[in-house]
Amino acid sequence: MNYTIAGNHAHFSWVDHTMFALMLVVSTVVGVLIGVCGKQDTKVDYLLGGKKMSVIPIAVSLIFSHVSGISIVALPTEYYTYGAMYFNQFFAGLITCIITISVFLPIFFELQITSTYEYLELRFDKNVRTMASFLFACSLILYLPIVIYTPALAFNEVSGLSVHLVTSVVCIVCMLYTMLGGMKAVVWTDFLQSFVTVSSCIAIICVGLAKTGGFNVMWDRSGKGGRLEIFDFNPDPFERNTYWTVVVGSTFHWMFSLGINQGMVQKFIALPSLKKARLSLVIFFFGYLLMKTLVLLIGLVIYSNYYQCDPVTSKVIDKADQIVPFFAMDAAAHIPGLPGLFVAGIFSACLSTLSSNFNCLSATIFEDFISPLIKGKKSFESKIPYILKGIVILTGMICLLMVLVVEKMGGIFQVASTLAGITSGATLGMFFLGMFIPWANWKGCLAGSITSLVIMTWITTGAQVYKGTGIERFPYAPMSTEGCEEIFNFTAPVTPTPTALPPGMGDDAFILYKISFNYYCLVGATIVVVVGLAVSYFTGFQDPKTVDARLLVWFMKKYGDSRKADVQHPSEKEMLNITTECIPNDSKNNHLS
Repeated sequence: MNYTIAGNHAHFSWVDHTMFALMLVVSTVVGVLIGVCGKQDTKVDYLLGGKKMSVIPIAVSLIFSHVSGISIVALPTEYYTYGAMYFNQFFAGLITCIITISVFLPIFFELQITSTYEYLELRFDKNVRTMASFLFACSLILYLPIVIYTPALAFNEVSGLSVHLVTSVVCIVCMLYTMLGGMKAVVWTDFLQSFVTVSSCIAIICVGLAKTGGFNVMWDRSGKGGRLEIFDFNPDPFERNTYWTVVVGSTFHWMFSLGINQGMVQKFIALPSLKKARLSLVIFFFGYLLMKTLVLLIGLVIYSNYYQCDPVTSKVIDKADQIVPFFAMDAAAHIPGLPGLFVAGIFSACLSTLSSNFNCLSATIFEDFISPLIKGKKSFESKIPYILKGIVILTGMICLLMVLVVEKMGGIFQVASTLAGITSGATLGMFFLGMFIPWANWKGCLAGSITSLVIMTWITTGAQVYKGTGIERFPYAPMSTEGCEEIFNFTAPVTPTPTALPPGMGDDAFILYKISFNYYCLVGATIVVVVGLAVSYFTGFQDPKTVDARLLVWFMKKYGDSRKADVQHPSEKEMLNITTECIPNDSKNNHLS
């Protein structure tokens, strides 16, 4: 097999490029054909697949909505650089699935609403829903640059093309087809990509194990290198990763991303019954465990191959986030098409996530911020499609510019978790107030969410400011360059002595700046609950009997109004409003009698 070498880098051959292009074309064509040629007469068809989706495709889609290209690139890097401590997220996933099955799913299914933010309007008022939509828009604007940057970084490593050129192409492509698709297209494209992703991960692991010398060698080297230490019960909240920071912190983050996330709830509601929704969540958990195990093995296999010569320290690659595609080329370049297939799986998953979220972001901004300004103005009705397209272009350009910020903030995994913590905690706290505390009023919820957003922005900004100096407060686990001459046929440069942290950036930094990023969602949600209850107390608690009992968690229903209202599925009238993917029109009167 012929491939080119640039320095010590193996680049894509024509077979890899062909496999890569083929995967992208097939994924795009399947998604578009299902979306365009399938039944899309009503918004129920478009948003919920006609509420006739099957359990297995939905469960698989749920799995690969979480195990995206970011996970495949960032988590093996996390395991390679910091060890397997984050695998404890498995326990957080189990806890969250139990909570979602018993708390969140019954409420959303009984209400039969397709927008999680509509719940906040039903529980509080329009202002709270608007605030939640604002948080959602902010979270995507912070998150999507990472989605763009991840596949671009992988493709740069295997092709040599500029990261910024690739990110520009990704954005342009997504802005062109982002309005196409629908629930069926999203689910079945995810289903198709799952086979490619799983098979390519297994193939890379097998090739890596063969190169290393087998599973026992990998396990032994990983153990000696400190990569298998997963039960550190240190309760210190300022440590980056411990058992408690990962399990407790991830449980709250997962409640946001699985229990109340718009994309997840929409897929649950697409199933015809609560029983099937719960079954899909059970299948999701075991599939999630399988994928996280595969990702862990990729990280350990990479470490066991480079345990004597770290490509990052030896400057073979520029940054740790390039280690996965670099290893794919280094270990599998002699197998025609395998590196191309592996990178295609990363790239297509990220493209799917990006296009779907662009559509959601466009709908949210229009529905909650622009539509009220043009309501009743008939001259604007014909311009709505152009307004939506303009929003997509504008947000795409903003996200593209944000890539310049993301690439300077450190590892992809930590950046994604950190930025998510700014808004995820505030949003989760709003739902906690609504579902668990019937005495909380809309003023408390609004004040709590604003306070959380401000404080978490301050904390994360302060915690990240030292990144601009190139100094890392949490250094990587021990690396070696002693075997570089044998592995890469060159002598690694001498690693400089670490520079002392400037005043205020080390152990003497402000205490809140030192909190583990895993706790950001928990801290944000706690702020909402504490401030929300305090403001509700001083402005007058809401009478629980004015709260519809269906809006409360099961053990708090006795405090609410238990009068029964007819449960209506989303009507065709509701669903024929704006051709978006996320936010239906106000339908309070249709859901609550």
